[in-house]
Amino acid sequence: MSNTWFLRFDHLYAHDRFFAMLTLLHMIKQANFTKLYIVTEILFDMKTTPFTQYHIANGAKMAEFAGFNMPIEFSGINDEHMTVRRGAGVFDVSHMGEIWVKGPDAERFLQHVSSNDVSSLYDGKIQYSAMPNGRGGIVDDILIYRIDAQTYLLVVNAANTDKDWEHLVANGADFGLRPGCELYNASGEIAQIAVQGPDAMKIVQEICSESVTDMKYYTFRKTEVAGVKNAILSATGYTGSGGCEIYVANEDADKLWETLWSVGKNYGLKNIGLGARDTLRLEMGFRLYGNDIDDTTSTVEAGLGWVTKLPEGKDVIDRELMLHQMKCGVSRRFVAFEMTERGVPRHGYPIADRDGNIIGKVTSGTMSPMLKVGIGMGYVKPEFANPDTEIAIVIREKPVMAKIVNAPFVRV
Repeated sequence: MSNTWFLRFDHLYAHDRFFAMLTLLHMIKQANFTKLYIVTEILFDMKTTPFTQYHIANGAKMAEFAGFNMPIEFSGINDEHMTVRRGAGVFDVSHMGEIWVKGPDAERFLQHVSSNDVSSLYDGKIQYSAMPNGRGGIVDDILIYRIDAQTYLLVVNAANTDKDWEHLVANGADFGLRPGCELYNASGEIAQIAVQGPDAMKIVQEICSESVTDMKYYTFRKTEVAGVKNAILSATGYTGSGGCEIYVANEDADKLWETLWSVGKNYGLKNIGLGARDTLRLEMGFRLYGNDIDDTTSTVEAGLGWVTKLPEGKDVIDRELMLHQMKCGVSRRFVAFEMTERGVPRHGYPIADRDGNIIGKVTSGTMSPMLKVGIGMGYVKPEFANPDTEIAIVIREKPVMAKIVNAPFVRV
């Protein structure tokens, strides 16, 4: 058998290129290639974050993601994963988008474009939500920060920033929200890091001017961090292991990074790449846009009923469709599953019943660093969605047994 491989990435979408790179790293570790040709002729220049120089200096394996040159891994995905579960790690998430929504009609506008109930927010509170697209799918899943009654910050997925901006501008016109005024895309002006893990807040506390260790989940405050005034410090996280996010202007990024590491080195702080970010979120059952949710999946199908709030008077896009799905059901349901036979599920693998009939598709999958078994998520016909239901993941045309479970996969 030939040991020469040709891998081409330039024709893939951003999230697909990312997972292709993860697959490549796995293949390199598992096989002895005589020749390996990688075609990565991306037809545009990759953007950098304010921290890119530090990642390269620290030996990161870099790859394109959402148009950015991003670190995929440093010391190895499993090592980085366990660092966040047991200690503390820092992620560069400056590729995420940030969009301001302001003015007296800001709340009414956000009630129209987002699935959750924005009226329940108060100053300093964050809300996870989704933006319906008017066709039964999701434009993006987002975080909404309420600064005050007329000022909101939306944090959006990097690969969707341009699409989200166009969607908001198009809908904002009916509410008198003008691009560059009440709507402002600040994505290229803000640096963001996430410090995650059980020791994260101990580290961050040492660089803050006020007590922050008592912050509640999904809240934020403006405070001085690393000597930077009016930084935004929030407690959301995409890992399930606790911690925070810190937002500063690009010009303050170096000061934040260097101050954080001057303290963090005493706690064993490590750099964490996007590879471990994916395995960490998957163990918690968190959705990933482009894999688990997209322009064709509704919040109800995706098991996001808890962020689909439709009080009387909320004129949200796709309201009638969502009400119908909540009342009458859906043709597929989002589930979590755990392998009961040896195998690693991957995005796109078919899901079958015990008789071999195809009943759905895997949207995310990995070998859990914590559990040491294959775990995944995907969509199946509703009658196969109950916990403990036996299913099969079709891996290289062979059915490998699994069972439906409740997420999260691990408790931390």
